[in-house]
Amino acid sequence: MSATEEEEDLLPGLKPDDGGGRRICAGGCSRPMRVCLCDKLPSEPISTRTEIVILHHPHEQRHKLSTVPVLAKCLSNCQIVIGRRLRLGDSPVLDSLYAEAAESTTRRHRAIFLFPGNHSMPSLEIDHWSSKVTDSNMKNMVMIVFDGTWRHAKEMVSASLPFLSKFATCVCFRYDVEVAGGSIFDSDMILERNPLEGA
Repeated sequence: MSATEEEEDLLPGLKPDDGGGRRICAGGCSRPMRVCLCDKLPSEPISTRTEIVILHHPHEQRHKLSTVPVLAKCLSNCQIVIGRRLRLGDSPVLDSLYAEAAESTTRRHRAIFLFPGNHSMPSLEIDHWSSKVTDSNMKNMVMIVFDGTWRHAKEMVSASLPFLSKFATCVCFRYDVEVAGGSIFDSDMILERNPLEGA
């Protein structure tokens, strides 16, 4: 038996390498073994009152360290859509919201998407938005998140806006356009640099 065969017998939780010589964990997280998160995953996906829909940019999907697949394993009410924009037919959840909005233009939006606003696409600070939402409304809320670089996310939001604007409200955290964002938080992870403080 070769050394490689012996290694696979001893470590049944490994997949063949990803093409770059890194062994991939097959135990649940599907990440390179040196950054395996299997012991951090909940035994059962966590149920949330809010349904989460993530538009996952195709470039991000190719990154082995992408956190979106791990998030989907942690949350039961999480749907991932791979693409560069959201449109009718991509998600049954969003399609139903679109249909509801078409039936009643006066119905309050129960979907939000996270992104810093601008002059052409104003957004509400999330604290201001949440102060107007009742507990009963929160049970059926849908949160839409864009996963990509800041440049890609901006393009994804812009391309999705004709669809999203029918049924979703843009919300953001408080931010300051005069202050650049940081790149490292109180975490073991290094995050991408934010374009704005609070973004």
